[in-house]
Amino acid sequence: MSRLGAKPIVIPSGVTVKAADGFVAVKGPKTELKLKLHPHVSLKVNGSEALVAVVDPESKFDRSLWGLSRKLILNMIVGVTAGFSKQLELVGIGFKVAVVGSKVNLDLGFSHPVVYELPKGIEAKVEKNILTLTSADKQLVGQVAAQIRKLRKPEPYKGKGIRYVGEAVRQKAGKAAKATATK
Repeated sequence: MSRLGAKPIVIPSGVTVKAADGFVAVKGPKTELKLKLHPHVSLKVNGSEALVAVVDPESKFDRSLWGLSRKLILNMIVGVTAGFSKQLELVGIGFKVAVVGSKVNLDLGFSHPVVYELPKGIEAKVEKNILTLTSADKQLVGQVAAQIRKLRKPEPYKGKGIRYVGEAVRQKAGKAAKATATK
C-alpha cells in the first residue's frame, strides 16, 4: 500500500477535475491542464475530493505509479490555481538577459548572442540580472530552466554562468593558489 497514493486529493473551490478515457483534465482560474494516466491507474472524483487507485496495490510497480500519479494530479491542481516559477541568475561581467515576446535574448560572453525560444505556456520576465520563468506546468518550468542553465553552467573557478537563485557553487582554488600552497 502506498501511503502517499492512498491520501485523498482535496480539490479547492473554483477548480474542476474530470477523469475520462485514461485522461485527467484539471481546469482552474489560470488555465487548463491535461494528463494521460497509466493504464494501471484510475481516478475517482467525489465532490471536493479525488482518490487515485491502482490495479494491484501489492505490486511494487503499481505502488510507485500510485504515489507518482497522485503527486502529478496534485501539482496540476496547484498549477492552475497558483502556478509555479523558477528564478535564474546570470553571474559574470557582461552577462545580460532580455525578453522580447516569446524569445529570451542572452549575452553570455560568446561571440554571438544566444536566443532561446520559449515554449507555449511559459512566461518570462527580467529584473536586473534575474530571469523569472512562470507557468502552470511544474515539469515544463523545470525543464525550460534546466535548458537555459545548460547554455552556460556556472564554472568552478570564478563562478560565472547561469545558476538558480540561491544555488551554491563550490569554487576551486586556481593555479596560483595551488602553487603557493605546495611550497
